Amino acid sequence: MLRAVVKGVGHYLPERIVPNAEFEKSLDTSDEWIRSRSGIERRHFAAEGETTSMLATKAAQAALANAGMTGADVDAIILATSTADFTFPSAATMVQNALGMTKGFAYDVQAVCAGFVYALANANALIVSGQARRVLVIGAETFSRIMDWTDRSTCVLFGDGAGALLLEAEDHAGTSDDPGILSTDLNSDGRYRDLLYVDGGISTGTSGVLRMQGREVFRHAVEKLAETAHAALAKASLGHEDVDWVVPHQANIRIIQSTAKKLGLEMDKVVVTVQDHGNTSAASIPLALSVGVERGQIKPGDLVVTEAIGGGLAWGSVVLRW
Repeated sequence: MLRAVVKGVGHYLPERIVPNAEFEKSLDTSDEWIRSRSGIERRHFAAEGETTSMLATKAAQAALANAGMTGADVDAIILATSTADFTFPSAATMVQNALGMTKGFAYDVQAVCAGFVYALANANALIVSGQARRVLVIGAETFSRIMDWTDRSTCVLFGDGAGALLLEAEDHAGTSDDPGILSTDLNSDGRYRDLLYVDGGISTGTSGVLRMQGREVFRHAVEKLAETAHAALAKASLGHEDVDWVVPHQANIRIIQSTAKKLGLEMDKVVVTVQDHGNTSAASIPLALSVGVERGQIKPGDLVVTEAIGGGLAWGSVVLRW
């Protein structure tokens, strides 16, 4: 059967690094307060004029270079983002143009922090159905543009960045030993919209700022992330004992730790980057995958579980063999 196999990975972070101490100048907060509640020590903010599509393009170029390919080799681009440059056209088509890709197609996916998991599932469906052979899957965000800088409970948590994977169709036996995406599990429940949202958009004529009920989001996150990871593993006829690495959405170290515990896994099997990047929404999983490979943690043949939850609420997971 056809499998969507990882051929390249890459990421990009804006040059500006913002340590926790910088927030002490304008908010009633401290480095210790932020670290103890989130695990975050620093994050990156995009420069003035540096857009989401620019970040996405640089991450895509890094993934293509890692695979030894160019934009001309790609059939499709799926870009997960909630902070696209414009209402339309899609940021993905801007990346397509920047990569010199004149064939195929490109589109955005919007599922907030779960966006990259949704994009991977989309890419997998395109590949196994034969609609595309090579798909570039990107997560990119500039959440610094939608922060309320007077709200210490949210503005200290988020950062900007981008990550990308290049997937390619390969024929394999159809077992759980195959490389590539082995299973996906996607979920959403619109009843929880008010737990995490941006209070702007077309209906208001403003871009708005992020609003979050942190305690409730935390409660749902731990429960739903563990459930979706178990579901995806079961679909692949695998269990937690088969997992080499969990690469979770990097939102909060306490959520990451609690979810790992519910999965029956030690933290030495979890790729953690939240301390350096903060919550980069749809960019957080591909960023962590790329950094995990760069560190020498994720190696060929490793079984990787990714899981994320975001506004909607939307959540899901992907099981893949590197």
